[in-house]
Amino acid sequence: QVQLVESGGGLVQAGGSLKLSCAASGGTFSRYGLGWFRQAPGKEREFVGTISAGGATIYYKDSVKGRFTISRDNAKNTGYLQMNSLKPEDTAVYYCAARASTFSSSITSTYNYWGQGTQVTVSS
Repeated sequence: QVQLVESGGGLVQAGGSLKLSCAASGGTFSRYGLGWFRQAPGKEREFVGTISAGGATIYYKDSVKGRFTISRDNAKNTGYLQMNSLKPEDTAVYYCAARASTFSSSITSTYNYWGQGTQVTVSS
């Protein structure tokens, strides 16, 4: 059983940056694909980006390309989401998720484990 804990959320002005972390325990982190998702009030949870187990494959939702960067440090059992040039529409609860596959995925239902989420609020 994998446990995931996100941290690093907060309140930031538009144009600012935040770096989210996703600390994993209870499993072999290096064997899991990792995804980042977000959910704004009244909206469905949506895909943000994903990274394969070894880090070789990364892809993003179109609206965050060039602004967000996903990475992972398997030695530290931690994944990261660096968010730059934040916009008010990025405001949401951000979740990390792990899937029992080395491949990355944008599909919510393919993830087996989820963190509790961390709030990101971008003021205009």
